[in-house]
Amino acid sequence: MGGRAFPLLLALAVAAVLAGLSLFSVTETELAIVTRLGAIAGSHYAPGLHLKWPWEVVTTFDRRILSQSYNGETFLTNDNRALIADFYIKWRVKDPVQYFMATGGKEQLAGERLADIVKDGIKSVVAQRTLQQIVSAERAAVTGEMFGQASKSAVGLGIELVDVRVQRIDLPDDVAARVFESMKQGFARTAGRLRAEGQSTSTGIRAQAERRRTEILANAERDALRIKGEGDAAASQTYARAYSKDPEFYAFYRSLQAYERSLGKDGDLLVLTPDGEFFKYLKDPDKRPRAK
Repeated sequence: MGGRAFPLLLALAVAAVLAGLSLFSVTETELAIVTRLGAIAGSHYAPGLHLKWPWEVVTTFDRRILSQSYNGETFLTNDNRALIADFYIKWRVKDPVQYFMATGGKEQLAGERLADIVKDGIKSVVAQRTLQQIVSAERAAVTGEMFGQASKSAVGLGIELVDVRVQRIDLPDDVAARVFESMKQGFARTAGRLRAEGQSTSTGIRAQAERRRTEILANAERDALRIKGEGDAAASQTYARAYSKDPEFYAFYRSLQAYERSLGKDGDLLVLTPDGEFFKYLKDPDKRPRAK
Protein backbone atom coordinates (compact mmCIF):
# COMPACT_ATOMS: atom_id res chain seq x y z
CA MET A 1 0.00 0.00 0.00
CA GLY A 2 2.81 2.33 0.93
CA GLY A 3 4.71 1.42 -2.22
CA ARG A 4 1.76 2.32 -4.45
CA ALA A 5 1.08 5.64 -2.63
CA PHE A 6 4.57 6.98 -3.13
CA PRO A 7 4.34 7.35 -6.94
CA LEU A 8 0.94 9.04 -6.53
CA LEU A 9 2.34 11.51 -4.02
CA LEU A 10 5.32 12.13 -6.25
CA ALA A 11 3.01 12.77 -9.22
CA LEU A 12 0.95 15.17 -7.16
CA ALA A 13 4.08 16.99 -6.01
CA VAL A 14 5.34 17.28 -9.57
CA ALA A 15 1.91 18.52 -10.69
CA ALA A 16 1.89 21.10 -7.91
CA VAL A 17 5.35 22.31 -8.89
CA LEU A 18 4.37 22.47 -12.56
CA ALA A 19 1.17 24.34 -11.63
CA GLY A 20 3.19 26.78 -9.55
CA LEU A 21 5.57 27.31 -12.46
CA SER A 22 2.75 27.55 -15.03
CA LEU A 23 0.26 29.80 -13.23
CA PHE A 24 0.62 33.42 -12.31
CA SER A 25 -1.78 36.12 -11.13
CA VAL A 26 -2.08 39.79 -11.93
CA THR A 27 -3.71 42.20 -9.47
CA GLU A 28 -5.69 45.35 -10.20
CA THR A 29 -2.66 47.53 -9.44
CA GLU A 30 -0.21 45.64 -11.69
CA LEU A 31 0.82 45.31 -15.30
CA ALA A 32 2.61 42.14 -16.42
CA ILE A 33 4.63 40.78 -19.31
CA VAL A 34 5.92 37.26 -19.92
CA THR A 35 9.39 36.70 -21.38
CA ARG A 36 10.87 33.57 -22.90
CA LEU A 37 14.66 33.50 -22.99
CA GLY A 38 14.69 37.30 -22.74
CA ALA A 39 12.16 37.85 -25.52
CA ILE A 40 8.68 39.10 -24.79
CA ALA A 41 6.15 36.30 -25.20
CA GLY A 42 3.01 37.99 -23.82
CA SER A 43 1.72 41.26 -22.43
CA HIS A 44 -1.39 43.25 -21.57
CA TYR A 45 -2.80 40.69 -19.13
CA ALA A 46 -6.07 41.48 -17.42
CA PRO A 47 -6.32 41.14 -13.64
CA GLY A 48 -6.76 37.49 -12.60
CA LEU A 49 -5.08 34.08 -13.00
CA HIS A 50 -3.12 33.23 -16.19
CA LEU A 51 -1.10 30.35 -17.67
CA LYS A 52 2.48 30.28 -18.94
CA TRP A 53 5.16 27.79 -19.74
CA PRO A 54 7.27 26.80 -16.76
CA TRP A 55 10.44 28.21 -18.35
CA GLU A 56 8.83 31.58 -19.03
CA VAL A 57 9.46 34.48 -16.64
CA VAL A 58 6.78 36.91 -15.42
CA THR A 59 7.69 40.55 -14.75
CA THR A 60 5.15 42.84 -13.11
CA PHE A 61 5.07 46.63 -12.91
CA ASP A 62 3.08 48.98 -10.70
CA ARG A 63 0.34 50.53 -12.80
CA ARG A 64 -0.44 53.23 -10.22
CA ILE A 65 0.82 56.82 -10.41
CA LEU A 66 4.36 57.11 -9.07
CA SER A 67 5.96 60.27 -7.66
CA GLN A 68 9.56 61.40 -7.39
CA SER A 69 11.06 64.65 -6.09
CA TYR A 70 14.32 66.30 -7.11
CA ASN A 71 15.96 69.05 -5.08
CA GLY A 72 18.71 71.56 -5.75
CA GLU A 73 18.93 71.27 -9.54
CA THR A 74 20.80 74.22 -11.11
CA PHE A 75 19.77 75.78 -14.44
CA LEU A 76 21.14 78.72 -16.45
CA THR A 77 18.89 81.47 -17.80
CA ASN A 78 19.18 83.33 -21.08
CA ASP A 79 21.30 86.02 -19.40
CA ASN A 80 23.65 83.39 -17.87
CA ARG A 81 22.22 83.67 -14.36
CA ALA A 82 22.06 80.54 -12.26
CA LEU A 83 18.89 79.53 -10.47
CA ILE A 84 18.23 76.55 -8.24
CA ALA A 85 14.94 74.70 -8.71
CA ASP A 86 13.16 71.96 -6.78
CA PHE A 87 10.62 69.98 -8.77
CA TYR A 88 8.65 66.75 -8.69
CA ILE A 89 7.19 64.50 -11.36
CA LYS A 90 4.24 62.11 -11.43
CA TRP A 91 4.19 59.26 -13.95
CA ARG A 92 2.87 55.78 -14.65
CA VAL A 93 3.57 52.93 -17.01
CA LYS A 94 1.45 53.19 -20.14
CA ASP A 95 2.97 50.60 -22.49
CA PRO A 96 4.51 47.67 -20.55
CA VAL A 97 6.32 46.28 -23.59
CA GLN A 98 7.96 49.60 -24.49
CA TYR A 99 8.68 50.23 -20.82
CA PHE A 100 10.40 46.84 -20.43
CA MET A 101 12.45 47.28 -23.59
CA ALA A 102 13.58 50.79 -22.59
CA THR A 103 14.27 50.28 -18.89
CA GLY A 104 14.33 46.54 -18.29
CA GLY A 105 11.33 47.03 -16.04
CA LYS A 106 13.45 48.74 -13.37
CA GLU A 107 11.53 51.53 -11.69
CA GLN A 108 14.64 53.31 -10.41
CA LEU A 109 16.22 53.37 -13.85
CA ALA A 110 12.96 54.58 -15.38
CA GLY A 111 12.77 57.40 -12.81
CA GLU A 112 16.34 58.47 -13.54
CA ARG A 113 15.81 58.55 -17.29
CA LEU A 114 12.52 60.38 -16.90
CA ALA A 115 14.18 62.89 -14.57
CA ASP A 116 16.83 63.55 -17.22
CA ILE A 117 14.07 64.18 -19.78
CA VAL A 118 12.25 66.59 -17.45
CA LYS A 119 15.52 68.37 -16.61
CA ASP A 120 16.18 68.86 -20.32
CA GLY A 121 12.69 70.31 -20.70
CA ILE A 122 13.18 72.70 -17.77
CA LYS A 123 16.63 73.64 -19.07
CA SER A 124 15.20 74.43 -22.50
CA VAL A 125 12.39 76.60 -21.05
CA VAL A 126 14.69 78.42 -18.62
CA ALA A 127 17.36 79.00 -21.28
CA GLN A 128 14.83 80.87 -23.44
CA ARG A 129 14.05 83.43 -20.72
CA THR A 130 15.96 85.92 -18.64
CA LEU A 131 16.09 85.58 -14.88
CA GLN A 132 13.63 88.43 -14.41
CA GLN A 133 11.20 86.81 -16.83
CA ILE A 134 11.45 83.49 -14.97
CA VAL A 135 10.83 85.15 -11.60
CA SER A 136 7.98 87.37 -12.78
CA ALA A 137 6.34 85.01 -15.31
CA GLU A 138 3.29 82.98 -14.45
CA ARG A 139 4.46 79.64 -13.13
CA ALA A 140 1.60 77.81 -14.86
CA ALA A 141 2.79 79.03 -18.28
CA VAL A 142 6.39 77.90 -17.65
CA THR A 143 5.27 74.55 -16.21
CA GLY A 144 2.90 73.94 -19.11
CA GLU A 145 5.61 74.52 -21.70
CA MET A 146 8.16 72.18 -20.11
CA PHE A 147 5.45 69.58 -19.42
CA GLY A 148 4.57 69.50 -23.12
CA GLN A 149 8.20 68.99 -24.16
CA ALA A 150 8.86 66.29 -21.55
CA SER A 151 5.63 64.39 -22.34
CA LYS A 152 6.66 63.85 -25.96
CA SER A 153 10.03 62.41 -24.93
CA ALA A 154 8.53 60.21 -22.20
CA VAL A 155 6.44 58.30 -24.77
CA GLY A 156 9.60 56.55 -25.95
CA LEU A 157 9.98 55.01 -22.48
CA GLY A 158 6.46 53.61 -22.50
CA ILE A 159 5.64 56.12 -19.75
CA GLU A 160 2.78 58.60 -19.43
CA LEU A 161 3.93 61.78 -17.72
CA VAL A 162 1.04 62.84 -15.47
CA ASP A 163 2.38 66.05 -13.94
CA VAL A 164 5.49 68.18 -13.57
CA ARG A 165 5.66 70.93 -10.98
CA VAL A 166 8.39 73.36 -10.01
CA GLN A 167 8.02 73.57 -6.26
CA ARG A 168 10.58 76.22 -5.41
CA ILE A 169 13.04 78.52 -7.18
CA ASP A 170 16.04 79.85 -5.27
CA LEU A 171 18.76 82.26 -6.31
CA PRO A 172 22.31 82.73 -5.06
CA ASP A 173 22.42 85.58 -2.52
CA ASP A 174 24.22 88.10 -4.76
CA VAL A 175 21.95 87.31 -7.72
CA ALA A 176 18.82 87.50 -5.56
CA ALA A 177 19.77 90.95 -4.26
CA ARG A 178 20.28 92.32 -7.78
CA VAL A 179 17.09 90.73 -9.07
CA PHE A 180 14.98 92.05 -6.20
CA GLU A 181 16.40 95.56 -6.62
CA SER A 182 15.72 95.46 -10.36
CA MET A 183 12.17 94.21 -9.72
CA LYS A 184 11.66 96.96 -7.14
CA GLN A 185 12.70 99.64 -9.62
CA GLY A 186 10.52 98.08 -12.32
CA PHE A 187 7.49 98.02 -10.04
CA ALA A 188 8.18 101.64 -9.03
CA ARG A 189 8.21 102.68 -12.70
CA THR A 190 5.01 100.77 -13.32
CA ALA A 191 3.37 102.38 -10.28
CA GLY A 192 4.41 105.86 -11.47
CA ARG A 193 3.04 105.22 -14.94
CA LEU A 194 -0.25 103.93 -13.55
CA ARG A 195 -0.56 106.93 -11.22
CA ALA A 196 0.07 109.32 -14.14
CA GLU A 197 -2.54 107.54 -16.25
CA GLY A 198 -4.98 107.65 -13.35
CA GLN A 199 -4.35 111.36 -12.81
CA SER A 200 -4.90 112.06 -16.50
CA THR A 201 -8.12 110.06 -16.48
CA SER A 202 -9.26 111.84 -13.31
CA THR A 203 -8.60 115.26 -14.86
CA GLY A 204 -10.58 114.32 -17.95
CA ILE A 205 -13.50 113.05 -15.88
CA ARG A 206 -13.51 116.18 -13.73
CA ALA A 207 -13.41 118.45 -16.80
CA GLN A 208 -16.26 116.55 -18.39
CA ALA A 209 -18.28 116.71 -15.15
CA GLU A 210 -17.63 120.47 -14.83
CA ARG A 211 -18.71 120.98 -18.44
CA ARG A 212 -21.85 119.00 -17.80
CA ARG A 213 -22.50 120.97 -14.62
CA THR A 214 -22.19 124.28 -16.51
CA GLU A 215 -24.57 123.03 -19.20
CA ILE A 216 -27.12 121.88 -16.61
CA LEU A 217 -26.97 125.19 -14.72
CA ALA A 218 -27.28 127.21 -17.94
CA ASN A 219 -30.26 125.13 -19.08
CA ALA A 220 -31.84 125.41 -15.64
CA GLU A 221 -31.39 129.20 -15.60
CA ARG A 222 -32.81 129.48 -19.09
CA ASP A 223 -35.82 127.38 -18.14
CA ALA A 224 -36.26 129.40 -14.91
CA LEU A 225 -36.27 132.69 -16.83
CA ARG A 226 -38.71 131.30 -19.33
CA ILE A 227 -41.03 130.01 -16.61
CA LYS A 228 -40.72 133.30 -14.71
CA GLY A 229 -41.53 135.24 -17.86
CA GLU A 230 -44.54 133.02 -18.50
CA GLY A 231 -45.62 133.54 -14.88
CA ASP A 232 -45.20 137.32 -15.12
CA ALA A 233 -47.19 137.31 -18.33
CA ALA A 234 -49.94 135.24 -16.71
CA ALA A 235 -49.92 137.58 -13.69
CA SER A 236 -50.14 140.65 -15.92
CA GLN A 237 -53.08 139.14 -17.74
CA THR A 238 -54.76 138.37 -14.42
CA TYR A 239 -54.14 141.89 -13.17
CA ALA A 240 -55.41 143.33 -16.44
CA ARG A 241 -58.61 141.31 -16.25
CA ALA A 242 -59.10 142.32 -12.64
CA TYR A 243 -58.44 146.01 -13.46
CA SER A 244 -60.86 145.95 -16.36
CA LYS A 245 -63.64 144.63 -14.11
CA ASP A 246 -63.35 147.45 -11.49
CA PRO A 247 -60.65 150.02 -12.34
CA GLU A 248 -61.58 152.33 -9.42
CA PHE A 249 -61.27 149.58 -6.80
CA TYR A 250 -58.02 148.41 -8.34
CA ALA A 251 -56.59 151.94 -8.15
CA PHE A 252 -57.74 152.22 -4.52
CA TYR A 253 -56.14 148.86 -3.63
CA ARG A 254 -52.85 149.80 -5.23
CA SER A 255 -52.86 153.11 -3.35
CA LEU A 256 -53.33 151.27 -0.05
CA GLN A 257 -50.37 149.08 -0.90
CA ALA A 258 -48.32 152.17 -1.65
CA TYR A 259 -49.34 153.76 1.67
CA GLU A 260 -48.34 150.60 3.53
CA ARG A 261 -44.92 150.54 1.92
CA SER A 262 -44.25 154.28 2.25
CA LEU A 263 -45.74 155.51 5.52
CA GLY A 264 -44.83 154.79 9.10
CA LYS A 265 -41.17 153.83 8.46
CA ASP A 266 -38.49 155.30 10.75
CA GLY A 267 -36.07 157.52 8.89
CA ASP A 268 -38.22 157.73 5.75
CA LEU A 269 -38.56 161.12 4.07
CA LEU A 270 -41.22 161.83 1.43
CA VAL A 271 -41.21 164.95 -0.68
CA LEU A 272 -44.65 165.37 -2.27
CA THR A 273 -46.67 168.29 -3.61
CA PRO A 274 -49.82 169.04 -1.64
CA ASP A 275 -52.00 168.72 -4.65
CA GLY A 276 -50.46 165.45 -5.88
CA GLU A 277 -52.42 162.28 -6.63
CA PHE A 278 -50.67 160.20 -4.00
CA PHE A 279 -52.95 161.17 -1.08
CA LYS A 280 -56.15 161.68 -3.02
CA TYR A 281 -57.98 158.86 -1.17
CA LEU A 282 -56.87 160.28 2.18
CA LYS A 283 -57.89 163.86 1.37
CA ASP A 284 -61.24 163.13 -0.29
CA PRO A 285 -63.20 160.25 1.22
CA ASP A 286 -65.77 160.53 -1.55
CA LYS A 287 -63.23 159.26 -4.00
CA ARG A 288 -63.04 155.86 -2.21
CA PRO A 289 -64.92 153.15 -4.08
CA ARG A 290 -68.36 152.30 -2.86
CA ALA A 291 -69.43 148.78 -2.18
CA LYS A 292 -71.60 147.48 -4.99
